[in-house]
Amino acid sequence: MLKNKYTPDEIEVRIWGFVVVMITVILAGIVFALLYSVTFVVQPIKSMAPIDQAYTKMLNDIVLLIVGGIGGIVGKRAVGAVTSAINPPAIPPSTPTSASVATPATASFNAMPVWVNPPLDETWTPPPPPTTPPTFLEPDSVREEIALARKEGQYA
Repeated sequence: MLKNKYTPDEIEVRIWGFVVVMITVILAGIVFALLYSVTFVVQPIKSMAPIDQAYTKMLNDIVLLIVGGIGGIVGKRAVGAVTSAINPPAIPPSTPTSASVATPATASFNAMPVWVNPPLDETWTPPPPPTTPPTFLEPDSVREEIALARKEGQYA
């Protein structure tokens, strides 16, 4: 028996296609369930039932996640194809040029920047407390009315 050996590119395309088809089937199932639950299930007159609101919100989040995943998978593949079509791989020079030798890499590509906290101003002191009486108090007659209303409310 002769077995067909797939190249790594063919294997990648088959796996990519399987993932896209499965995610699309899941998305179609969620959309169908959402449409069925909103269309054929009796809802209150002026609003949606609270459990249906929670269900719809959850399905909305799942659909957004899946659509983003499909877009990322398909986009990655499409960007790679377009990039390779526009920029064919360059032929490396046989001898190093002076530009490549003169500029060595000083940091790795994925290195995070080093964060240094700004210096604190430790000489700051709070201002003194106010010496004037507060100005938000009502006149005595209004304060007495409020106190009487509170007292009446306690025994009612």
